Amino acid sequence: MSQQQTAANTNASQADEAQQDGKVLQVERRDFTELVPNDRPRVQSMRGFDPVYTDIVDYIVRCTHRIWDERDVGLIYTHYTHNCVLYGVLGTMYDRESIVRETIQRIVELPDRRGMATSIVWRGDDVNGFYTSHMTHGTGRHTEYGIFGKPTGRTFVTRTIVDCMIVENKIYREWVARDNMAQLVQLGIDPHEYAATIAQRKFDAGEAVVEISENRRLLGQYPPETEPDLSLAHTELEAEVMRWLHHIFNKRMFGKIGEIYASNCQWHGPLMRELYGPAAVMQQTMRLVAMIPDCAYVPQHICSVESEEGGTKVAIRWVMDGHHLGYGSLGAPTGHKLVVMGFTHLHIRDGKIVDEWTLYDELSMLVQLKLGALHRAAA
Repeated sequence: MSQQQTAANTNASQADEAQQDGKVLQVERRDFTELVPNDRPRVQSMRGFDPVYTDIVDYIVRCTHRIWDERDVGLIYTHYTHNCVLYGVLGTMYDRESIVRETIQRIVELPDRRGMATSIVWRGDDVNGFYTSHMTHGTGRHTEYGIFGKPTGRTFVTRTIVDCMIVENKIYREWVARDNMAQLVQLGIDPHEYAATIAQRKFDAGEAVVEISENRRLLGQYPPETEPDLSLAHTELEAEVMRWLHHIFNKRMFGKIGEIYASNCQWHGPLMRELYGPAAVMQQTMRLVAMIPDCAYVPQHICSVESEEGGTKVAIRWVMDGHHLGYGSLGAPTGHKLVVMGFTHLHIRDGKIVDEWTLYDELSMLVQLKLGALHRAAA
């Protein structure tokens, strides 16, 4: 075995040991000052990372705070690659400078917003790279002109989940979902008017609507596949979660929810909905599928960590695509193509889901419908 391979195996082993020993930080039970300590020794191999970071959770919490709360936006130049791709629910950015510009604009418009980490699920090491799924609650007040127009002075609470791929202190790929619809509603802004403005801008820029007649749920006249593709799973629990999700979303066996959710489970969803019990979970799950009844649910990534609260936290990034063929919060069916990028964090104890945080942005779905209508009118 080469020296490079030996070093790689040693670093990976150190990372595994740190996680197993519970040395890597978890955010749920800690106040902020405990998450960004000044005198904590490094507990995880972090080759290429700035000395201030003691483990991967410290990195995510601390650099986010430094950039967004301490206003050191220029740290983006040392924490993102020049060609970082950021996939957002309303569009994609393909370079670091765009991320700098968008960050400055959001800080100026919402100067007292604070994003508080509520969960970080991660996987990886400093040799092969880290993958993190970072969930926050954002609170603030709309006090300045910006993308939301004239200041309303209203307060808001929203949820954001950001997935990052990181090597040697730099994020090179990122997926971001903000609950923009929840923020609009709380600020008293008409979602349809706001979505129409964004759609017109996209239409004028020549953004096309990609139509796909068949998705991965059904192949021709065959029924849904009995078993999902489990190649993304790293553990048996992750594989089991993927089976659950396939059973529910692609096979439409919603009764499974009653089997796998605890009787006292909580569901935290879009528009900051807070619901309780398997019946509520079932209704909200069916609510999304009912709007896109031909949808396919495709997991893009899954990872998990043992939780200090007991059990395991699992994070799934997923895509759902189909057509707006059903009634729901977006209005009467339009038939337009819909693609939903979503994130789900699950807390599983004793084989049951006790907490679910699911995030997708209904505003991005509404923008797609408005853009589809513009293209249909122009055809």
